[in-house]
Amino acid sequence: MSDSNDLAISLFSELLTADQLLRARLTRVLPNRMEISHFSVLNHLARGSVERTPAQLARAFHVTRGAMTNTLTKLEIAGYVHIRPDWDDARRKLVSISPAGLAAREAALAAMTPLISEMVGDLGHERVRASLPVLRELRLRLEKD
Repeated sequence: MSDSNDLAISLFSELLTADQLLRARLTRVLPNRMEISHFSVLNHLARGSVERTPAQLARAFHVTRGAMTNTLTKLEIAGYVHIRPDWDDARRKLVSISPAGLAAREAALAAMTPLISEMVGDLGHERVRASLPVLRELRLRLEKD
């Protein structure tokens, strides 16, 4: 196997393993049995400050509509999102974050921040800052597919 292939395999092996380990740690600190997918949707809705359709959210997260509907149903039951009919097109629904959802997002951020800050501190701010452009470019390339 060539050095290029070895490098690519090592990169993706490290990324996948780091993803699994980070998700496990974050899941342990998230409040109220919140899942990472729940936090991700709440964070997306809070940052956008605009209603989204379930299909738009599914595309944004690269998941099926069924998977997104499952996540949204759990968030609605928890009172974290409002789902209403689209008055212009009754076939569609619109999703927005509720005040309880904003509070849950803030609680999740407060719980996750010490863990993430500790990791960044251990790795070194400059090393993390230097790695971001490469990771961002990799993400952008993967989003094209």
